This record gives sequence, C-alpha cells and structure tokens, in this order.
Amino acid sequence: MALLLVLSCCSLFVGVIDLTPGELLAGNFEQLEIFIISRLPRLLAILCTGIGMSVAGLIMQQLCSNKFVSPTTGATISSAQFGILLALLFMPASTLWSRAIFAFATAILGTWIFVWFIQRIQFKDVVMVPLVGIMFGNVIGGITNYLAYKYEMTQALSSWLVGHFSLVLKGRYEIVWLTVPLVVLAFLFANHFNIVGLGKDFSKNLGVPYNLVLFSGLTIAAMITASIVVVVGSISYIGLIVPNVVAMYKGDKIRGTLVDTALFGAIFVLVCDMIGRIVIAPYELPIELIVGILGSLIFIGLLFYRLKHGRKAIRLGSAGTGCCSTMPNLKGGADQ
Repeated sequence: MALLLVLSCCSLFVGVIDLTPGELLAGNFEQLEIFIISRLPRLLAILCTGIGMSVAGLIMQQLCSNKFVSPTTGATISSAQFGILLALLFMPASTLWSRAIFAFATAILGTWIFVWFIQRIQFKDVVMVPLVGIMFGNVIGGITNYLAYKYEMTQALSSWLVGHFSLVLKGRYEIVWLTVPLVVLAFLFANHFNIVGLGKDFSKNLGVPYNLVLFSGLTIAAMITASIVVVVGSISYIGLIVPNVVAMYKGDKIRGTLVDTALFGAIFVLVCDMIGRIVIAPYELPIELIVGILGSLIFIGLLFYRLKHGRKAIRLGSAGTGCCSTMPNLKGGADQ
C-alpha cells in the first residue's frame, strides 16, 4: 500500500509539462488546471484499470479452474471491441456511455458463449481452454476488422485497439469508476466463486446455485473489462499475469488473494505507464506496448518457474468438475 501511494504521487508529476508541488500549493492556475483536468483523472483511470483487469482475470480463472483464462484469452476484450464498433456503425453520434452499453452487452455475451462452449468440450486440457478462447477471440476480431474496413471505420476504431492513457481527461473517463462497485461485489461473493470453482456437484451439495453464480461472476468480469476497454482500449496480460504472480505466494482462495491481486495490479499498471512516459520523453509509448513486453517476460518467467519447481508453485484444481476444470489435483495454497 505504501509503495502504491508513493508511485501514485510520483505519477502525478511525470509528464511533458512539469508540475511542482510548490506551484500547486501556491495556487498556480495553469498548473492546477492541468492537474485537475489531466493528471488526476489519468491516475484514477490507471488505478481503476489495474485493479479492474486483475480482479476480472482472477474471477475468470477461479470460475473456470484454469490459470490461463483471462479477459484476453476468454474473448472478453475482443467482444467489447466488437460492441464499440457496432455502436459506431449504428449510432455515429453516440456518446461514450452509449458505446459502453454496446460494449457491456457484447462482452457479456461473448464471455458466456466462450464458457458455454468450453463446458461442452470433452477433454479439457490445461492449454486447450485458453487456445479455444484465443481462437474464438480471433474470430470476433476478424469480424470486427472486416466490418471496420468495409464501412471505413478503421481509423475510428483504432483508439480502442491499442490501450493508452494519453486521451484520458476529465469528463470522458468516469466510466472506469464502475470497476469499484463491481470489485466490491466480487469480494462479497468471493466464497461463492470459490465453491463454484470446485465443480457443479460440489456446489449443489452446498446449496449454491451453480449456473447463477457462474454467469453472475462472468458478467462482473465482462462488465469490468468492457468499462476499461471503452475508456482506455485493449490492454493484454494484466488479467493473466497478476493473479498468477499473487497465487504463487497467497494460494488460490479468491477472498484471500483479491485485495493483494488488486493492489499488485494497480502497481503493475502504474509502473508500466510511468515507463511509457519516461522512456522516450517528451513522447509517450502506449501502455499496451509496455505491458506486452513486461507481461511476456513475466509470463515466460512463470513458465520456467513451473518447470523448475513443478506444480507446487501454482496449484489449481477442484474436488469435482468445474466448468473448465483441467487440473483436478492441484488445488492448494497456504491458506487452503
């Protein structure tokens, strides 16, 4: 928490235009305007993005009992982009909230279809589940690109294809605040998500409505992802990497790891954003590029760690058969 506060304060004073605490306290109008209109909204958007995408990935991994499932590999991001394109096609003068409604609907529907399809695969190999999600996401992405080229909407859609915070300003980013109540809701139902992750039979024995909790959790994850995509654009790896790193130290129980996952996700995105602003200053690199590079390196490191230390490093599985259960004997962690 202390590290997050320090990085947040540093982020407020990193940018093309130099801001100083002394000038802000002295009431410099120009610097106060930049601080209120640009720097503070950007910081809030970064924190909501890191927290939201990390928690969304954690929920999807828990419900699907697969550590490789995330908004990226579950077709959620691609579905949200498709919804934004539909809004641009049918409502050219649509507001950001109108596009968000389309993104919510398509993201939820796309995530549901993905899980529905996964439930009907007879052999759920650990790699098969995310591969199916990636292929499904590529199909949706292909349809999105086709429609964008056909109706000459490629340039208009480009803002949502690559994640960046450069356009985050006061008045056009507030949608990401939806992540806060959704994350709180996820925390309240964390125990239910744990039970559903253990399998349908196990859930029924404990009196938990399996399908209702499953699709409620997926809806929460999809809405978090869509609200971020509408404002920031597509950012990969966060929902995949952050929960895996936290699980190495805290185990797989969602209530015990949700707060740590949210904090680490916020720190990770904040560091990536600051790197993007500093590396080639005064120009700025899209955060999608920085997250992609660091996320790839971390993911490779996780794979090597698993090869060296075996399945004890990150254990996941179920007492029954989950909707995407792939490793039935790996459930564990220090707090299980």
